[in-house]
Amino acid sequence: MAKNGEFDTNAVTTISMGTIVKGDITSEGDFRIVGKLIGSIRSTGKVVIGQSGIVEGDIFCQNADFAGTIKGNVEVEKLLFLKTTVNLNGNIKTGKLSIESGALFSGQCTMNNSGSKVPNENKQTKKGS
Repeated sequence: MAKNGEFDTNAVTTISMGTIVKGDITSEGDFRIVGKLIGSIRSTGKVVIGQSGIVEGDIFCQNADFAGTIKGNVEVEKLLFLKTTVNLNGNIKTGKLSIESGALFSGQCTMNNSGSKVPNENKQTKKGS
């Protein structure tokens, strides 16, 4: 447990099986979904979608393991791992991609060796002169 308002970097937030969350989520830690999320998720950590997990919205994160159902676009800065039970309907932008035999993916994929940089809506961009 974190002390004095510090963030516990080992914490994993979970949407449990049988739970439905509606709305957008922003997280500074790892996130596991085995229930249902209707909305987007933006995480600076790893996002895991379990086999029973369903996401209807976009996903932005550093690393990801998907085994459930995703209907939305995915941006992963480093490694996206699609397991055999995944059904992903949306576009992918990632640094590296690993797909198990049997995984279902419908959409376009763009890969970038240096990573896709997860957008941070709080950062301001500088305009060149």
